[in-house]
Amino acid sequence: MIRKLLLFTLVVAFLAACSGNPPATELPVNTPTPIMVEPTQRPLPGPINNIYLPEPGDSNFSRGNVFIDSSDLLIMESFPVQIALVLRGNLPTPCNHLRVIANPPDEQNRIQVDVYSVIDPAETCIQVLEPFEANIMLGSFPSGHYSVWVNGEMVAEFDA
Repeated sequence: MIRKLLLFTLVVAFLAACSGNPPATELPVNTPTPIMVEPTQRPLPGPINNIYLPEPGDSNFSRGNVFIDSSDLLIMESFPVQIALVLRGNLPTPCNHLRVIANPPDEQNRIQVDVYSVIDPAETCIQVLEPFEANIMLGSFPSGHYSVWVNGEMVAEFDA
């Protein structure tokens, strides 16, 4: 009889263990909390996604003028703060292609932006102004006071 009782107790314990319900004494599993690590080095400021950068075939073209009517500085509310330059104006003809080179700040925190156009000298084109609007991402900058110069003229200032 004791043998049957012991066997019955073992079978009940085995079935309880296999039932899938966790025992009441099991502790909840803690998942590790991700830790944010600050990058040790920030990227150098410079043009970001500038679709108006010079292209390899530009050496076959003639350099032309650009007529800039207005320029605005956009300061995005982000971290780090992102700066963009909006240029509006006209190209000499519809065949001219806009080119923009935004240089990193110099020792005086001046950001020099060179804006010009290129055209194929062999191409015949109607002589009519072609309006444009270009958004140039300048990037983010370390703390300081900066000035933006377009073709040698100061167009804006900002603090980062």
